[in-house]
Amino acid sequence: MTGKLSRRDRIKKGIRKRISGSAERPRLSVFRSNKGIYAQIIDDVAGKTIASASSLSKDFSATGTKGEQSVAVGKLIAEKAKAAGVESVVFDRNGYLYHGRIKQLAEGAREGGLNF
Repeated sequence: MTGKLSRRDRIKKGIRKRISGSAERPRLSVFRSNKGIYAQIIDDVAGKTIASASSLSKDFSATGTKGEQSVAVGKLIAEKAKAAGVESVVFDRNGYLYHGRIKQLAEGAREGGLNF
């Protein structure tokens, strides 16, 4: 696929043009693979990752379907964000549709207390 961007990459590029994370309101970026789901809270101005969570990390212990794990990762990232002093974020769906596991992670983060 030289010279061509995938559909997700085109959508991602358009999203990233419009949103950016700052120290007051960092970006919650989500990545989904077939095996797991990952979330990072990023301050784009400083270029630092504030918090991260993954369904494949060693400190993650929830079991069940991938959807249930996504909700648990959302709650975990919300906990880590609160510990780092972050209350509200900008949600970056990273080119994925707001549906399925991405939506479940977002709802889990909202349940955990993040505002977006």
